[in-house]
Amino acid sequence: MKFELMALIGEAWRGILANSGWMAWNLFLALVPVAISFWLFHRPRSRLLRWGVLLLLGATFFLGVRRYNVGHLINLMRDVHSIYLGMDTIYLVGAIVLTLVLMGLDIFWLRLRGTRSLLWWVGFLVFIGFLPNAPYVLTDIIHLYEDIRQNYSVWVITLALIPQYLLFMVVGFQAYVLSLIYLGDYLKQYGLGKFILWVELIVHGLSAIGIYLGRFQRFNSWHIITQPDTLVMSVFNDLTGKRPALVMAVTFAVIAVLYWLMKQMTLAIFSRRSSARASLESSQSDLPTAES
Repeated sequence: MKFELMALIGEAWRGILANSGWMAWNLFLALVPVAISFWLFHRPRSRLLRWGVLLLLGATFFLGVRRYNVGHLINLMRDVHSIYLGMDTIYLVGAIVLTLVLMGLDIFWLRLRGTRSLLWWVGFLVFIGFLPNAPYVLTDIIHLYEDIRQNYSVWVITLALIPQYLLFMVVGFQAYVLSLIYLGDYLKQYGLGKFILWVELIVHGLSAIGIYLGRFQRFNSWHIITQPDTLVMSVFNDLTGKRPALVMAVTFAVIAVLYWLMKQMTLAIFSRRSSARASLESSQSDLPTAES
């Protein structure tokens, strides 16, 4: 019995380690936007949340980048492939266009010149560009099917691999939820709270497109220069075809529903912590002061 238990633990550990590299890298990419949101939109009062995200960001980068040798890193820099980054060149071009449009509205229409620097807008572009990586982790459930085919025991799959995937997906998607919550707080600060729902829906739609391009497209970055006609026609056919449209619609619905559920739970936790903090501060202020 003891030897069987040790064998199961060893098998479970090997399975976890086999997934740890790509999970860490994808989780790092998912955490990038929420870390940027701390600077762009809202600085959380909770030091545990701030430092927890930053430490997890560093740990996942270190663990994720270890899976690449020098040759892989060179190829990664030269060929920003969607399977690693969860986004596509076309999506990045769209993010740039969206950022430029919003910057123009900010300067010329809303007449808020000077309130946001060029560095802020660069940060916003990075935020939008990396944002689909957070809900993208939900699609990595397909790797669980591959793990099941590796003939792991039922106990290892149930007690080790499934919890590992659930933790990975919950943390990654929670990063998406926090990013949009802080974006909503930022809009409230400027009296634009009534647009929060529309902004969330637009972001869900953009993320659905980005996820589809990242999961199903197989173009390399240089194809936008070497084969622009083929690239444009392929993307146009994909985005207007019935199957891609259905995939993106289902992805949008899944993201929207999960986001709403996790947002309510997150806001409830924030509200409870805020109430507890206010109660503690009130009780401390009511304490009698020492008389001299």
